[in-house]
Amino acid sequence: MKKQLPLVAVVLMKKINWKKLFFLLAIMTVAGLVLQTYTLPPKTMASFYTSLNGSTIHLSETLSLERSEQFHLVPTAPVVSLNSSSVQSVPVGEGRARVSALLRSSSSRRRRRRESKIDRSNEQKAVSPPPPPRTLPTRLQRYIWSLPPDEALLYAKREMQNVSTVTEDPELYAPLFRNVSVFKRSYELMETILKVYIYPDGGRPIFHVPHLRGIYASEGWFMKLMEENRQFVSKDPKKAHLFYLPYSARQLEMALYVPNSHNMRPLSIFLRDYVNKIAAKYPFWNRTHGSDHFLVACHDWGPYTVNEHQELNRNTIKALCNADLSEGIFVAGKDVSLPETAIKNPRRPLRNVGGGRRVSQRPILSFFAGNMHGRVRPTLLKYWYDKDEDMRIYGPLPGRVSRKMTYIEHMKSSRFCICPMGYEVNSPRIVEAIYYECVPVIIADNFALPLNDVLDWTAFSVVVAEKDIPKLKEILLAIPLRRYLVMQTNVKMVQKHFLWNPKPIKYDLFHMVLHSIWSSRLNQIQVSVS
Repeated sequence: MKKQLPLVAVVLMKKINWKKLFFLLAIMTVAGLVLQTYTLPPKTMASFYTSLNGSTIHLSETLSLERSEQFHLVPTAPVVSLNSSSVQSVPVGEGRARVSALLRSSSSRRRRRRESKIDRSNEQKAVSPPPPPRTLPTRLQRYIWSLPPDEALLYAKREMQNVSTVTEDPELYAPLFRNVSVFKRSYELMETILKVYIYPDGGRPIFHVPHLRGIYASEGWFMKLMEENRQFVSKDPKKAHLFYLPYSARQLEMALYVPNSHNMRPLSIFLRDYVNKIAAKYPFWNRTHGSDHFLVACHDWGPYTVNEHQELNRNTIKALCNADLSEGIFVAGKDVSLPETAIKNPRRPLRNVGGGRRVSQRPILSFFAGNMHGRVRPTLLKYWYDKDEDMRIYGPLPGRVSRKMTYIEHMKSSRFCICPMGYEVNSPRIVEAIYYECVPVIIADNFALPLNDVLDWTAFSVVVAEKDIPKLKEILLAIPLRRYLVMQTNVKMVQKHFLWNPKPIKYDLFHMVLHSIWSSRLNQIQVSVS
């Protein structure tokens, strides 16, 4: 057996293809070097490798933090370079360990990519900040919560008679308000005291189904956020300070109005019967004759749906977009002027907010484009359509114009955005102008401006009487540049108060409307002199 071993060795030596063997070893060596490059972290990699011909190759010593975290150190074993006697360490270890490390690294990279995509998408959605941490109620808060509703309102009314002056508040910009100190204290009392009971009665879709799209979306967004709210909503009507009639004027019109009939009486009769039903079922309406009840309606016909019920018309707090002082339905000081907001995408109600430009990038003095209805718009076009390059006044925006500059680009490029009334006094262009940081010019006689119980509209808008339309350019040019810059700054600052956030934020539009309703209820409380 021992004699045959040399013979076997000779035979094997003749059959081995040495060229293929050397080629295979070279490939393995190169593969080991490449694998080392992609598996070692920056500090573990040597600053050089010994190449196949014995020369020294310097490598980068810096990799990104993210990449270095993806790699893991593995045991190394010596491998001899073919053309050098030097020994170089490369990561080999056991095959299974290397494969496992590579798989873990790859899955880690994929997971991080998925998480980064989710983070980016969340940043783009105008996510509401997290709610503040809950704190234990103070002794005063516990005392207020223990009071019956009428006594709690009386306490709030007395508190409003001695309001401390607010010198500085990072969340409130004082020039926007009639009296920022009074508003702040009233808002704080609302947050502490107010409880609202929502009547569960009423069939769908007229009740409890919010309409969230289009120019009448304000009533739907208030309904949605009110019914989802936990801070202000009470399930116990005996603890409530206000009672919400959760109907939609837009849904009422779509469900009951006969097209082209011009007859809104069936809508009023329906709402009258609903009020009579809850008055018979619950004791709360008859207790105050509806003065502690409120409704929110943005449809143009909202005021006319209350005509068939005398107490609903006279006593109930009505938050209306169509806040016309000349018709005798909207009552200043009791009712609330609701901002009309045009929501195109209910999933992204803040999509069109912002993006306004500096004054130097607003070459157009004023702009309006829209359908011709109502008494004001035809007069506006009569005097200013195609009359002056600075006054871009159109009917529907012509195609030749929109191909060069879109409607939104016009608003972003104009210093003043003209907001004339249509069939009714309200217009969604007012809030639209605020979104694009364009100073709104409001032309609607007898219009109670939105949230005018707390906001000072002279700080961020221009109101022009209908009779002064022929002098419109003269009025706008008479505003000094310094004054205009202040007004445009105020437009930017007031934006936050006109936003429908998917999750309500302090001082946003949901809270501003609710505060105005709360303030109206508080104004009904009489405090004796003694």
